[in-house]
Amino acid sequence: MGQESAHIVSSYEQELEELRSMMARMGGLVEQQTSQAVAAIADRDENAAGVAADLDPQVDTLERDVEAMVIRILALRSPVAGDLREVVSALKITGDMERIGDCAASIARRSLRTELVSSRLSLSGLRGMGRLVQDNLRRAIDAMSQRNADLAREVWQSDTAVDELYNAMFRELVTYMMEDPRNIGPCTHLLFIAKNLERIGDHATNIAERVYYTATGEILPVVRPRGGFSGQGG
Repeated sequence: MGQESAHIVSSYEQELEELRSMMARMGGLVEQQTSQAVAAIADRDENAAGVAADLDPQVDTLERDVEAMVIRILALRSPVAGDLREVVSALKITGDMERIGDCAASIARRSLRTELVSSRLSLSGLRGMGRLVQDNLRRAIDAMSQRNADLAREVWQSDTAVDELYNAMFRELVTYMMEDPRNIGPCTHLLFIAKNLERIGDHATNIAERVYYTATGEILPVVRPRGGFSGQGG
């Protein structure tokens, strides 16, 4: 291999590593956003709500940076096989991460609504759902960073539990609203929050699907495992 060819290969590998690094940073940010958003509602933590919202522009910037890098690599390097899958999947994965950030910011903003702050409704269901969604997201990001197909498949299969928790919360909150009209305001906000958590879980599953495809070249079944009905307004 000539010196010029070796330099091109080296530059190409550096670009791939830079792409992976940007995606890892973006994954870390949306994990932090989600954690802060859950703390904002579950612990009534206004500071956490502010952090979750403030991180959103950084996530958006990284998505644009990844898109620019992907376009550069496709235009100048003509990747093939596994590299091509990785580069193309990066666009899909960062799109899901950006939407996770949006959902987390929405949860954080809604957590500050007066009806919720003054409400005495139990938040135990939301806490449990929040923990599960955070765990699935963390494992999806780990699978992405490690290019671990087995871990990605585990995340894909665990989406059922998130759906089941959401369905249980939906029924519980509707019952509260039927029992006392004064609960309608806070329960409506909690329904939106629960739906955003369920969507974060869906996006984490999407990431897992893309990671599995990148690592193996195989596509997981179109119909993923789901728990019960997957939600009104979904």
